[in-house]
Amino acid sequence: MRYLDTRQRQKSVRMTQRQTRGLRLAYKLQVQCRQSTPSLDSPTTTVAVPDLIETETQLDAFLTQPSDALVECLRHLNGDLIILGIAGKMGVSLGQLAAAAIEKSGVQKNIYGVARFSDAAARERLESVGVRTIKCDLLDRAAVAELPKASNVLFMAGRKFGTGGEESLTWAMNTMVPANVADHFRNSKIVAFSTGCVYPLADVDHMPDETTAPAPIGEYAQSCLGRERIFEYGSNRWGTPLCLYRLNYAIDLRYGVLHDIATKIWHDQPVDNSAGAFNMIWQGDANQQALMCLGHCTSPATILNITGPETLSTEAVARQFGKLLDKPVRFTTTAGNVSYLSDSAKATALFGVPSVTAEQLIRWQANWIKIGGRSLGKPTHFEINDGAF
Repeated sequence: MRYLDTRQRQKSVRMTQRQTRGLRLAYKLQVQCRQSTPSLDSPTTTVAVPDLIETETQLDAFLTQPSDALVECLRHLNGDLIILGIAGKMGVSLGQLAAAAIEKSGVQKNIYGVARFSDAAARERLESVGVRTIKCDLLDRAAVAELPKASNVLFMAGRKFGTGGEESLTWAMNTMVPANVADHFRNSKIVAFSTGCVYPLADVDHMPDETTAPAPIGEYAQSCLGRERIFEYGSNRWGTPLCLYRLNYAIDLRYGVLHDIATKIWHDQPVDNSAGAFNMIWQGDANQQALMCLGHCTSPATILNITGPETLSTEAVARQFGKLLDKPVRFTTTAGNVSYLSDSAKATALFGVPSVTAEQLIRWQANWIKIGGRSLGKPTHFEINDGAF
């Protein structure tokens, strides 16, 4: 299947040399793990992949199916787990995944889920699998001080959309909240969700890896770098083990870059190709890797780019959707040369190749749109490349 057509020269899935090395290393590690007892760092994160996903029940079940590697990771993890900002798009499935993995591991471990819980149904889904939910405004320093000091923290709270006009609230959520959390959980391990938007815009031949200096564009991305710096300050001051988890973009069939593109085509609307290329990763794989990052927290912080190994052309993917949906494809402009892209070779070497390929995700998404699968109504705005979220 063809994805990438950068200036009509590259017609297939492209991986950088570093990504290719990462895939080779991951394969070697997988072979070694099959020959020995799985360890905390086992990269064998694959799960059984269905041909198509036809219902929301099936989708949620697959999102929350733990791999053997994750089960082993959480079996060896000392202490309880707390997930801050659990009620967002990824958080509920991540909490359910953690609960399933811990149950399968046979160990006793508490999982706490913290959010404001404006959606009561999300809270009920979490509690139904044993997650102990706590309603808390993380901007309230006194309220944060009352949270249980679990040994393992996944920080998922943050603000992105609606930044324009309310920049101060975005900065408060993305810097003051991390300050409260870093102080209270100074003796815990912290995996802090971040974004590839902290990097400069890049073309497909120069995708940022973890050594690339941040150069955020716009107040949202700048505040995200602020979040990282606050957590880094806590890690350096108190020796808190930290992993900065730079994600782009997670795919759940109810939202995501593929959903955005396919929905436009399905409704005979032009696709915005301002961002000429993108990376993505199945949300189930992103959640698995987030939990396994608890085994890679260090002081000073470890930084990991989390995304799939494929780099995809927006126009090539749109044309593929046109074929699958039997719809014409139109674009709003000439494809841009730079986008938010990330080189994920380091994470691939640690965790292995994601269980769901880009080709599979595109087929799933097309089918989901055709059968009228539910949408969360939350566009990613992946096409934005001026920082104005």
